Order: sequence, then structure tokens, then C-alpha cells
Amino acid sequence: MTGRFADAAAGHDRDTAYVIVREEGDFVYLCDGRKRGMAHPKKKRKKHVRIHGDTVQPELLHRLRNGGRVRDEEIKYALKQRRNQQG
Repeated sequence: MTGRFADAAAGHDRDTAYVIVREEGDFVYLCDGRKRGMAHPKKKRKKHVRIHGDTVQPELLHRLRNGGRVRDEEIKYALKQRRNQQG
């Protein structure tokens, strides 16, 4: 699930776009590169998140899954690219 795009389905941040940066049991950790960066990801239950099938770029996905260094700007750029693709 790490590296996939997701939207918050519940809470005050409903419909906010995120990237899943980590998964632990019933929880996922979400970043948007702005309010929620890599240093302080948002912890949310999986049932409160709409997970999409598409993922970030392969090189970023590899670093997310293998514990590599990921900057907030890369997360912001991935979300921007996805928005542009959706039209």
C-alpha cells in the first residue's frame, strides 16, 4: 500500500489528497508535503481513507518502500502530477 495515492474519507481533512508513506497494522501514515510532511505524517485508520490504485513514480516508490530519503517537495510534485493527469 505504501506509495499509493489516497484521499481522507472522514475527519476535518475529508477529501484531502495524500500519499501513503507507511503502513502499520490497521493504520496508514499520510503525507501531502505541505501541512503533513515526511517528518510528521498523519496517522489514520485504513477505514477512514479512500485508497486509489495508482502509485507515485517508480524511483520515489522504491525509496518509500526501502526507507530511502524522501523530501516533501517530491511528495508535493507527485500529487501535482496526479492532479494534472486527472484533468
